[in-house]
Amino acid sequence: MIQLAPSILSADFSKLAEDVKQIETGGAHLIHVDVMDGHFVPNISFGATVMKSLQGKTQLPFDVHLMIENPDQYLEDFVTDQTEYITVHQEACTHLHRTIQHIKQTGVKAGVSLNPATSLDALDYIIEDVDMVLLMSVNPGFGGQSFIPQIMEKARELAEIKRAEGLDFRIEIDGGVKLDNVIEVVNAGVEIVVAGSAVFKADNIEERTREFIKLIGEV
Repeated sequence: MIQLAPSILSADFSKLAEDVKQIETGGAHLIHVDVMDGHFVPNISFGATVMKSLQGKTQLPFDVHLMIENPDQYLEDFVTDQTEYITVHQEACTHLHRTIQHIKQTGVKAGVSLNPATSLDALDYIIEDVDMVLLMSVNPGFGGQSFIPQIMEKARELAEIKRAEGLDFRIEIDGGVKLDNVIEVVNAGVEIVVAGSAVFKADNIEERTREFIKLIGEV
């Protein structure tokens, strides 16, 4: 099943629970939680406290994306009963295998993310250990950026690796996904679609979520 994970980075934080309830009612599958530290990426977003404020206010699982240096120091902060995935960046981890095992030891599914210019070769010795690979389709750090078209081929190549090696990780994409390119994204092999401003900046968040769900359900 193709899943939609709207990113709360683009939500209105003055009414975050209300916005999240709209994506839940609209049929979203996950809440994508973009955490930025101002070091690994040139922006600061929010931490575990904001994420945890949604506990009990939604039934949707948390899909945590740590765009931070030294993620091992903070993993436990993001482990809750609703946390399904914690994803770290290959580029931010000195000992990636150790970090992936650390995530799994908390009982949460482990993901690894690659920046646009990072080759899939970086996954060669870790791909069998991960539950998800997140391909960045923009340079991380800010919401509302344009999709980098070369990532479509990267997604197709990753999907072929998954098929050829008989692996069961999920392929996620994050950045610049909109109604007019989401079908192409899913056709490239993506299984979890992150959409931020395309969902939360819409006049009707619930209806926009339904539009995404309808499109990805048709592929």
